[in-house]
Amino acid sequence: MSSRLTGDETALWQAAARVLDANWTGCGTVPSPGLYPHLWSWDSAFISMGLARHRRSRAERELLSVFRGQWERGLVPHIVFNSELPRFGYFPGPDLWRSRSVPGTPRDLDTSGLTGPPLQALAALRLHQCADAGEAEHSRAFLARLYPLLVAQHRHLAEERDIGGEGLAAICHPWESGMDDSPSWDRPLSALDLPPSRYAPLRTAGGGASAGEDHDRYVRLVTLLRDARYGTGQLRDEHPFLVEDPLFNAAYLASTHALAEIARLVGRDPAPHLEDAARIHRALLDRLWDGECFRALDLRAGALIPVVTVASFGPLLDPDLPPPALRTLAELLLSARFGGAAGYPVPSCDLQSTSFDRTRYWRGPTWINTNWLLWLGTSAHGLTVIADLLYGATLRLVRQSGFREYFDPFDGSGRGSHDYSWSAALVMDLLAARRASHAA
Repeated sequence: MSSRLTGDETALWQAAARVLDANWTGCGTVPSPGLYPHLWSWDSAFISMGLARHRRSRAERELLSVFRGQWERGLVPHIVFNSELPRFGYFPGPDLWRSRSVPGTPRDLDTSGLTGPPLQALAALRLHQCADAGEAEHSRAFLARLYPLLVAQHRHLAEERDIGGEGLAAICHPWESGMDDSPSWDRPLSALDLPPSRYAPLRTAGGGASAGEDHDRYVRLVTLLRDARYGTGQLRDEHPFLVEDPLFNAAYLASTHALAEIARLVGRDPAPHLEDAARIHRALLDRLWDGECFRALDLRAGALIPVVTVASFGPLLDPDLPPPALRTLAELLLSARFGGAAGYPVPSCDLQSTSFDRTRYWRGPTWINTNWLLWLGTSAHGLTVIADLLYGATLRLVRQSGFREYFDPFDGSGRGSHDYSWSAALVMDLLAARRASHAA
């Protein structure tokens, strides 16, 4: 596909549809051809939101394929492996995770042993909201089918990941954050001692995976979890990496609100989910807000992590965010540290940080999915100037460079994989939402 997408919004929509159609496997959508050949729960949540505008039945299959990998304890794995591909065709593959050796895991497929940002309830609700009158009954039945799976997912986070005891879910690995190589993880990772031998092969710098010692630490964390059979006791008492991340927990909060609405739609009691949402909301403010922004909390060190990234704006998804915090976040987002000095916002790391790198994975480039999340949050809060900025910047990126994995925040050049599924899907959602608002 040509990197430069010219023509009107219809042409842009058609180009996005071609990407999603090409990346469809029959039961799910790979993030991109070649580099990412399996199913990622974080990606599939975003992809389903675009498919809701394009191929509704495929959006439903996308979500069900993610939950096909769910463990009995409720964990939704961040990867569901395609058994038809060579076992060593992707690293880290099934032989690292050994999920089938763990009681209560799927017997007919391989998964990872980590989870990802829990956006699935929000995706399911948005799928329902896209249904027309003729699809409403079927859509409600689909929500009823998905509801107990979503409840189990949220119960797992509340019971096994609330290590701090105040309502937030802790991530136990950078891969769970969705922002794998963020500089937010440098400090907690540096405290992890490595054995003499390397755990993983080196990866090329600038690619989709980290290189060298950092990647060894990532694999070391997996082996610690795996060797303890992913037990809650080891995680709580011994595991060296535990972080309360603002973006992960903002997704958790947004999906908890969505779960309350789904409960109402399927005739269940929304009150427990609303109580959970209130608890997450309070904990975000009490534990991660420092007066300037939201920062990740390193539970092992007992301190907030100083670097500011795009994850700091994740709590814009909180519908009850207090006005002073909302104003402060908006000012920071528009400042020279983020959107104010980037030609193609929003960079994934503070431009004035020593950790900023315009080319490195999650350490500076702009991503379509984080732009979309911030667009969703600012739109809900009536911050139309910022929402319009995000909408326009996102479309400019794909018009100039195609549906790339991520982009240079200064010149908009595309980096990483080509024909990236969530970039295409979320552009479709943006276009459809704008059309709907104009029609209204």
